[in-house]
Amino acid sequence: MANAFKTKTFDGSSTAAATDMTIYTCPASTETTIIGFTIANIASSQITVDVKLENSDGDDVFLIKDAPIPVGSSFVPVGGDQKICMEASDVLKVQSDTANSADTTLSILEIT
Repeated sequence: MANAFKTKTFDGSSTAAATDMTIYTCPASTETTIIGFTIANIASSQITVDVKLENSDGDDVFLIKDAPIPVGSSFVPVGGDQKICMEASDVLKVQSDTANSADTTLSILEIT
């Protein structure tokens, strides 16, 4: 098995409000561990975000729902001692209540 540390970013500066942003899709024949995940508020007012994990088995869940992020701040839903494991075809999505407001940075370990 090969291991690769990667950083995935998503520029949310041109995303409509209440629209799912697909941050990462776990590739086929791959397992992924999310080791860090940051959502930055790039808007001029407070935003509220959801983070959802859509499993390939259809059991979709929220990791966080309606989390407020103040102006000039960021939110770290995954980091420190917490990790999230993803299987092939699992999808990580973020949604903000405000247009053009949330940049994301994801640190992962892909195992193929």
